[in-house]
Amino acid sequence: MAEDEKTPETEVAGAAGDDATESPEAGVTAATPEAAETAEAAPEAEAAEKAQDDAAEPAAPPAPAETRRDRLEARRASRRPAQRGEVTPEQRDAERQARRAETAKQRRAYRAKLKQRRAAEPKDTPVREPDHAAEHGPGRARERQGVVTSAKGDKTITVKIDVVQRHRRYHKILRSTQKLYAHDEANTAGEGDTVRVVECRPMSRSKRWRLTEVLEHAK
Repeated sequence: MAEDEKTPETEVAGAAGDDATESPEAGVTAATPEAAETAEAAPEAEAAEKAQDDAAEPAAPPAPAETRRDRLEARRASRRPAQRGEVTPEQRDAERQARRAETAKQRRAYRAKLKQRRAAEPKDTPVREPDHAAEHGPGRARERQGVVTSAKGDKTITVKIDVVQRHRRYHKILRSTQKLYAHDEANTAGEGDTVRVVECRPMSRSKRWRLTEVLEHAK
């Protein structure tokens, strides 16, 4: 009897519980503001955690720049012929003969072009004279004029030649003396005479000149 009896308060409470159980929309509506705040805070928290992880992790080293040596190695590797298998001596000899034939062909073509070029040149091209003094030309002996300083030796005279020239840069007058040994076959020149000598074949260890004319006798 006591269990079946219900007080008004109990009935009100039971009714309220039944309403809460039967209407889930009311509970959802009451919990909506907190869920919205949690949903808005979740992306911010994830972004903050990601920033912390990025700061904690060390930065990856940059890729090394390609150096000149790497470029050269790549170029050489591209120029290398493809690896072949084993080559027999007959194949190697055939390749050598082919290379020689190609080289000979190029040489013949070059010589033919050179021959045509020479044939097209004019025949009356003047020959350029060498840039040297006339006395030093081929087949022309040098001549000197000087004074005899000694005629004591047999068929040999000593000739002194005074040389006066100007310095190329400083334009100063430079004076020097040369001593020549000349061959006098008839012993005609005496000491103090002015003579002319010409270059000739070596007649002794020191004689390379020969007397040609006595210009003036000593007084």
